[in-house]
Amino acid sequence: MLELAILGFLAEGPLHGYQLRHRIAHLSGHARPISDGSLYPAINRLVNAGLLERRTEPGVSAAQRHTLSLTDVGRCDLLRRLRDADGLDISDSTRYFTVLAFLSQLPDTADQHAVLRRRLGFLEQPASFFHDGDRPLGAEDTGDPYRRGMLIVARATSRAERSWLREVLA
Repeated sequence: MLELAILGFLAEGPLHGYQLRHRIAHLSGHARPISDGSLYPAINRLVNAGLLERRTEPGVSAAQRHTLSLTDVGRCDLLRRLRDADGLDISDSTRYFTVLAFLSQLPDTADQHAVLRRRLGFLEQPASFFHDGDRPLGAEDTGDPYRRGMLIVARATSRAERSWLREVLA
């Protein structure tokens, strides 16, 4: 998802590494902080794969700055990643929100809606954090107030998201 976020933000225009790190931190930093030790190797992989271009510019002080921009190949890769989002990209909320943040980059509404339908299909399946054998447990099935709280919040969130998805898909 880090690579998707890099490609997505650079689809909006060239950025310096610091600016990119800052935007990614705002998108997902509350859930998964982004360290330089993961960001810059990901940038290097994308540059080496021809998906990004890096230009060196003079900095305000003595340090040089690197401006990153998306290549045509990078834009195609971004669109493919968005169009093909499935599995964990759909079921994991943080990963899905990264996909959702850049879904408008897909030019075809039908492709956008296909991704949203996959998410809606996932949300409509019975699920729980806790089970009795194979049976998912609901908030009413547990006496533990904290587990009940988790389940109540998850149910409300899922209900709100399903409503929004149905509205967009209508």
